[in-house]
Amino acid sequence: MIKIESKKNKFTYNVYHVTKAFYPKEDIVQTVDEKQEPLVKIHLPEGTCFSLAPEECVQTEDVQEEKRDVTKKVYQFLSKQTGQELAWGGMLTGVRPTKLVMQKIEQGMTKEEIFGFLKEQYCVGNKKAQIAYEIACREKALLDQLDCKNGYSLYAGIPFCPSICSYCSFSSSPITEWKDQVECYLDAMIKELKATAKLMQGKTLDTVYIGGGTPTTLEADQLDRLLGTIRENFDLEHVLEFTVEAGRPDSITREKLEVIRKYPVTRISVNPQTMQQKTLDLVGRKHTVEDVEQIFHLARELGFDNINMDLIAGLPGEDAADMQDTLEKIEKLHPDSLTVHALAIKRAAKFGQEGRTMDPGTEITQMVEAAAVSAERMGLVPYYLYRQKNIAGNFENVGYAEQDKAGGVYNILIMEEKQAILACGAGASTKRVWNLPDGYHIERCENVKDIKQYIARIDEMIERKKHFLRRIENEKYLLKRAGTLFVH
Repeated sequence: MIKIESKKNKFTYNVYHVTKAFYPKEDIVQTVDEKQEPLVKIHLPEGTCFSLAPEECVQTEDVQEEKRDVTKKVYQFLSKQTGQELAWGGMLTGVRPTKLVMQKIEQGMTKEEIFGFLKEQYCVGNKKAQIAYEIACREKALLDQLDCKNGYSLYAGIPFCPSICSYCSFSSSPITEWKDQVECYLDAMIKELKATAKLMQGKTLDTVYIGGGTPTTLEADQLDRLLGTIRENFDLEHVLEFTVEAGRPDSITREKLEVIRKYPVTRISVNPQTMQQKTLDLVGRKHTVEDVEQIFHLARELGFDNINMDLIAGLPGEDAADMQDTLEKIEKLHPDSLTVHALAIKRAAKFGQEGRTMDPGTEITQMVEAAAVSAERMGLVPYYLYRQKNIAGNFENVGYAEQDKAGGVYNILIMEEKQAILACGAGASTKRVWNLPDGYHIERCENVKDIKQYIARIDEMIERKKHFLRRIENEKYLLKRAGTLFVH
């Protein structure tokens, strides 16, 4: 067990996560004692005690700078103590690396200056700095094609899945429990979609994303109704990317794929997560490896030329050899894009640790590196990247895609937060972004997560969205009068 004592509550989050990154299997107890002299004290299992005195840190009233400096000192101690260096320096918890890099590019920093900044401020090595820089440049080139000033993206969420995977923390429910409510849910969401279309008249729709959950848990006629509503109510002329996250192979049928092909959908997902049958059975995926292959080939047969596949590195019971075997099977299919997630340790804890031999410092490294090599063999380049707290081995989630495919534009917009996203469905979050002199500012309008509440309160959700957008427009008017440049 590790004990962490902090003088201020503001230090606890970062110190906990950087310590957990070095000691993923240890329980950690935290306390806050404002009377203690050290800013942070850490008692390690082997009996070593680390104490950080106030005079050892920067003296500043900038809370973020103070927290960053404390975290950096803790990281340096733990790195020396364990003889390890974390992939991202342990300093970017809760920070999107490519967003940070893109900000520096927009500020006019050179590549060398950005690398120096990442090393000095966040202890990031050149290897990770390089991938963050390359992806930020590709993202910027793609975002430059969009009308971020007057444009927006549309999200429609289907909160149902064939079954709930053991590692999943998304807000979704088994379709079998909601069969008699799906039509009511669809009625409510279509009502919200139509209202949203009216609210956004005159704006440019850049991307559409149908996600979840698993959208293909809808029956073919329900999917037809949803996609038909979007086509009839939104101007799709300028849409760069239209994604349907088909996802679970056990929810996909020829009839559903034929329905999707009727519409201007440019990208779908067929997500195995792993091609190891033992793991699929363990985590609750109700499909086989053969199902994945058959559905993928069927989608190709029907003309889908932009298919994404998701994999997870670090699933329980898997080692680097299992990942290599999975990648070899994926290469034979040759998807147009591949997203590789490093499993978050917090989620993995749901399985328990019995029989788990993976060492985040070795196995995960090999898995992530093997995926990068595999993507390169398929001609896929990294196009977006994000990180989560508690992520295994302190790694990242990376999307790879063919260079001539628009792939993942919506994902990039989610990460970089440069454009408004109008979101419909239970738990959906509408987001408006604008640029003020002190940086980008974001406001959100949330729908209720509970499915029954969403159905019952759909008129309230629509009014909430109307009020939110009206208020933003009023603020826009006031800011213009005050001489502030509004982006959108």
